Amino acid sequence: MGCCQTSIPKGLSKYNVTLYTFNNHRAVFPFNDCGYAFLGEEGSFEFRGVHDLYADSDVVERIESTVPVVGCSESSACKENSSCYEVDGGGYRCRCNNGYDGNPYLDPGCQDINECEDPETNPCYGDCINTLGSYNCTCPLGSFGDAKIANGCQWHKDSKFSTTTLIIATVFGLLAILLGIAGILYGIRRRRLTKLQEKFFEQNGGVLLKQKINSQGSHEAMTLFSTTQLRRATRNYSKDNIIGRGAYGIVYKGILSDQRVVAIKKSKIVDGSQAEQFINEVLILTQVIHRNVVKLLGCCLEEEVPILVYEFISNNTLYHHIHSGLGGMSWLSWENRLRVAVEAASALAYLHSETIMSIIHRDVKSTNILLDDNYTAKISDFGASRLVPLHHEQVTTLIQGTLGYLDPEYFNTSQLTEKSDVYSFGVVLAELITGKKPIGVDRYNVEKNLATHFVKSVTENHLYEIVEPRKLHEGTLEQIQAVGDLTKRCLSLQGIDRPTMKEVAVELDRLRKFTTHPWVQQQTFQDTRSLVLEVEHSDLYEVPLVSYGTRDGESYSSSTDMVFFFFFLKGNFY
Repeated sequence: MGCCQTSIPKGLSKYNVTLYTFNNHRAVFPFNDCGYAFLGEEGSFEFRGVHDLYADSDVVERIESTVPVVGCSESSACKENSSCYEVDGGGYRCRCNNGYDGNPYLDPGCQDINECEDPETNPCYGDCINTLGSYNCTCPLGSFGDAKIANGCQWHKDSKFSTTTLIIATVFGLLAILLGIAGILYGIRRRRLTKLQEKFFEQNGGVLLKQKINSQGSHEAMTLFSTTQLRRATRNYSKDNIIGRGAYGIVYKGILSDQRVVAIKKSKIVDGSQAEQFINEVLILTQVIHRNVVKLLGCCLEEEVPILVYEFISNNTLYHHIHSGLGGMSWLSWENRLRVAVEAASALAYLHSETIMSIIHRDVKSTNILLDDNYTAKISDFGASRLVPLHHEQVTTLIQGTLGYLDPEYFNTSQLTEKSDVYSFGVVLAELITGKKPIGVDRYNVEKNLATHFVKSVTENHLYEIVEPRKLHEGTLEQIQAVGDLTKRCLSLQGIDRPTMKEVAVELDRLRKFTTHPWVQQQTFQDTRSLVLEVEHSDLYEVPLVSYGTRDGESYSSSTDMVFFFFFLKGNFY
């Protein structure tokens, strides 16, 4: 037995294999299994014994064809990323360029191989970057060497550069991640905040308010402010912008984008079930236009508790001007006191009888009468006010008001009427006449309560004993007595015995026209000097919750202590 192999010459068009015997046996027949012949690629066959010849052949057979032309030319059949080479015997073949694989004869030709995906064939122990037809394998930043062999990269001797660079890259990477997370969280928070604002807007009657504004054409009178606008105006409700605080809320000074200065009142409490009533009240109050009423500019409904925005009145409260120093501010002459009283009374009369619905203020007091730069009086704070339908005279409500100003009839009957405002205004008149505070802890017995003390003094013809001495020289005795009598009527215990606010305004205006003593130099409003005043709390800029003592007495918060007040009523009114 023996075997042999021979190469097939190139360029053959036909190849025939014939087996012959060389006397090792008599004949070789076609059915004889002892003779074999086969084609195979050089180097692909390994002889492993006779029995291996019976097995299925795994010899690779590669048949290469050529294009039957003279040679390579510009019109060769080779496709993209392949090359042409001529073969012996004529013709040419196509093969893919290095780094490409595919069929070089068919579109789209040979395609780039990503060597980085086959590290066994294309080893890389550094940073591998695929390129067209090849790949780049480089050492990491700060090192050098051959990255295509294991441990081929070495760090520079001066490793400070690489360490610093690595630290910087790490820090910037972490910062980028943190910024990305922060951006995502901010977006989530903004979406939640927007949804919450929409919820509050609907809950506070915003949809209803928009409908009413559109139907009534009240766009100019009413402004719906956004949370963002008011936060910018108050520097995110900075403590430095607080101009008043009290039982019902905090008031901030704000500057809008159009440079208007406003007073922004954030209430502490709200009754969600009264949203529709609140919207109706706000719509009417924004339409109140009177030179002696603080203008309600609009509101913000995107917070849990609605926020009201008023015009800003810069020259403090009447309370401050009356009770600052001995005899009050120098400009506050008898004539100017009457003017302020007339302005405040006319404003209340307007609210009671000349608006769409009668507006009862419910908390008239000297801290709720503000003065502008021209010392013009303006009624402020409608946080406690209520609307009363026409032809209705009273509203049942909870006890509300300020100690010293509260109508005793209102306290006992819980019936809110316009005469309750008349009583409170009577206390303000008593303040203007006497210069004393409504409640004075340093006064005794009946004198402790100004209203009671004033009524008693007028009844017993002792009015001039309690009038501020300076005022006796600035007004006629008849004029002072007439104002005192009017004040006494306002302070009647029974509402039916009190005049209306309109009657009070008319009477005060008439009395104001009385001529003062000829020896008293006329002091007009224009002659008063400009004063730099510190802001006094009112209910638009509310008084502090705690009491504070002064020469004439003590001022209390706007939240009434009912137990103490009941004792006070029992001891002084009955």
